[in-house]
Formats: sequence, C-alpha cells, structure tokens
Amino acid sequence: MTKIPTNFSKIIDLVHSAKDKKLLEDFLIALTTPYERYVLTRRVEIINRLLAGETQHQIASDLKIGVSTVTRGQRELNLGRFKILRPKKKS
Repeated sequence: MTKIPTNFSKIIDLVHSAKDKKLLEDFLIALTTPYERYVLTRRVEIINRLLAGETQHQIASDLKIGVSTVTRGQRELNLGRFKILRPKKKS
C-alpha cells in the first residue's frame, strides 16, 4: 500500500473545514489542473457505476478506458474505501 504523505492530512483538514461550497470549489480549482479534475470526476463515475452493479468490462468499454483502471477502483472498493459513495444503511 502506498504511504500517505504526512502533509496530506493538512489538505484533508482544509477540505473538511470548508463550510462554504464556493470556498471549497475555489480551493479545489486552484489546487488542480483541468485534467486532474477530469480524472477525479471519472474515477468517481467508475466507482458509482461499480456500486450500481455494472461490470468492469462494460464500464471500461463505455468510458473508453482500460479494464485495469476499473479494476483499481474495484480493488479500492474491496478494501472498504469510498464509504462516502456507498448507499446509507437504514437504521
């Protein structure tokens, strides 16, 4: 597993502290390039489609990406990540 840089927690703290959506948007736009934003949104789309039950091959075909890219997302899901995108359990 890749070690998370110590300073990454500072970014998490900044994002978490943003109470205003416009401030958060400004921060993330300033921090990322248009391509990085594209890649991030694509990754979230992959995870949402995996959670919806679509096959890895179908996602890869639709998005014109390699199956290994989708497999990486599936691996992270299998590790329990992306909790924020998972359906909320009813109590």
